[in-house]
Amino acid sequence: MKYAVFLGDGMADLPLRELGGKTPLDAAVHPAMDALAREGLFGTTRTVPEGMAPGSDTANLSVFGYDPARYYSGRSPLEAVSMGIRLEPEDAAYRCNTVTLSEADALEDAVMLDYSAGEIESEDSAEIIKSIAEQFKDRAELYPGIKYRHCLVLRNANTGAETTPPHDISGKPVRGRLPRGENAALLREIMEYSYAVLPRHPVNIRRVREGKRPVSALWFWGEGRRPQLPTYREKYGIGGSVISAVDLIRGIGQCAGLNSVIVSGATGDWHTDFAAKGRAAIEALQKDDFVYIHVEAPDECGHHAEIREKVWSIEQIDEKIVMPVMEHLRSCGEDFCVLLMPDHPTPISIMTHSADPVPFALFDSRKPRKNADKSVRLTEACAAGAGVHVERAWELMSMMTGVK
Repeated sequence: MKYAVFLGDGMADLPLRELGGKTPLDAAVHPAMDALAREGLFGTTRTVPEGMAPGSDTANLSVFGYDPARYYSGRSPLEAVSMGIRLEPEDAAYRCNTVTLSEADALEDAVMLDYSAGEIESEDSAEIIKSIAEQFKDRAELYPGIKYRHCLVLRNANTGAETTPPHDISGKPVRGRLPRGENAALLREIMEYSYAVLPRHPVNIRRVREGKRPVSALWFWGEGRRPQLPTYREKYGIGGSVISAVDLIRGIGQCAGLNSVIVSGATGDWHTDFAAKGRAAIEALQKDDFVYIHVEAPDECGHHAEIREKVWSIEQIDEKIVMPVMEHLRSCGEDFCVLLMPDHPTPISIMTHSADPVPFALFDSRKPRKNADKSVRLTEACAAGAGVHVERAWELMSMMTGVK
């Protein structure tokens, strides 16, 4: 038996005037996704439990099959695991973004212009992280990651800081959104130092000369401690792989005992090599029971209000990933079950996540639906009208594997 999850990060959206009242999912052409909706169990599900923030961390934990209310211990530790950072139970970890802020006399007077510093290249951001790390090495550990995503570790530290995800405040003032509570004094000191010195950093001088966005400051959020997850072998009796360009998703997979497949050309934005991810998924399924294929592109487009690119990304996921993987599964001679869904909506109108239910399609080759309605498509409206709702998305994995 083979299992696959197609996860289009942030694919779900709201109707847009620019698309004639359609959502990107509705405007996109995606026949392979539509076939799964017509032939499988199709409806809506809630990935973010009531009272929890609609982050990719909680939402993807749900899709992986872990109840976030029970297993969530913070975003950054999951990313730290993927980056190979050693975490002890008493350590506190934080996500560190390299961001672009407006110029102001003080950090708290600035505006968040870009939470990713123009999708900064990993090499540039690593130089900046290392330069700030050197100044605070006796009190904090900064680790460079991929592009704008990095990690801060405070050893033997309390938790309880109140922080704000930078993608939640795009185009908004940062006043009132800087860290508060436990460890806030140190976090703000590093952020304010970076805001003061980075305009003169050689990487930024070059980036401005090249017409690229500079890194104005470091931004900390996503506090947490080392996670404790039962592995997929323990929980579902299967093993497999995770394919993602995002440390968070790789980290969840590694905590779940799954292999992390590194795909050359996978970037975490809409410039990614979609076809390479599809090929990697097929290769993984030739030797593994399970593969979790995560594509970040629609989410990044939602955060940047890139309508055309979001529609195009959804079409690429369908053509380059869902379609070839489904063709492989149908021809491999084994029974299979696949789950297709977003983790959460990333509406272009608000440029951040929401906790609204998302569409899902769960297809089992042993019991396909016959004579399905040809008008059904993988869209928010069709899913809402299907009459099926799974309130706890983490139960979908049990439905998929047949293991409670």
